[in-house]
Amino acid sequence: MAYSKISQPKISDVIMNQLEQMILEGSLQPGQKLPPERELALQFEVSRPSLREAIQKLEAKGLLLRRQGGGTYVKEQLWQSLADPIVELMQGDPESQYDLLEFRHATEGMMAYFAALRGTDADMQNIQRMIQEVEDAEGIEAQAAAIVHFYRAVAEASHNVAMLHLVLSLTPVLHQNVAQNLELLSRREEASSMANKHRRALLAAIIRRDPEAAREASNDHLSYIEEVMLSVREEDSRLQRSLRRLKSGV
Repeated sequence: MAYSKISQPKISDVIMNQLEQMILEGSLQPGQKLPPERELALQFEVSRPSLREAIQKLEAKGLLLRRQGGGTYVKEQLWQSLADPIVELMQGDPESQYDLLEFRHATEGMMAYFAALRGTDADMQNIQRMIQEVEDAEGIEAQAAAIVHFYRAVAEASHNVAMLHLVLSLTPVLHQNVAQNLELLSRREEASSMANKHRRALLAAIIRRDPEAAREASNDHLSYIEEVMLSVREEDSRLQRSLRRLKSGV
């Protein structure tokens, strides 16, 4: 009986698949610069021509971008196609912020659940670092960026690539939502410290690997933010009515 010859995959295809997997898992982030070719070739234990061929294939797929004399980068635009139109729509629609909070209840609660269930020790250390960055950040924009990084760390710890890439694709939307929420929280004396307390409770639940408590802590945090948002906006509405009455002389 004749057996057909088993063809071996090309070295460049093996490298390409490994790099693709690193992008999919978030090990390589959008905009991140790859190590120099010589260093990558040593890591993969392959020749530089094979590595270069793999990079060229990923360039053709639109995953990598090579800059003349400046190295090779993961494309920034990989996750922007979903976010940009949504940001534009939300900017003129305050009510959409409540919709986004509802969406965050579902997604962040599940991310917290799976982070507690699957997170490695390295993931836990990363989440702890992100929490500290949130508490050390000064100014609303810096705080919003740190909070989004924290949620990305939780998504990475969930070890669910769909959840991770959802966070990556919606980063501009999340940043805008968080920044607006921080503006509202700043109008309540105790609100910022309460929000930090909630995030610490979320961190504690994830670290002790209690999935249900982690999901509950995430939901408690977002429920509190929604409560403050509604309260502040009701006050604004009452103030606007009072001003209109004063102007009309009623």
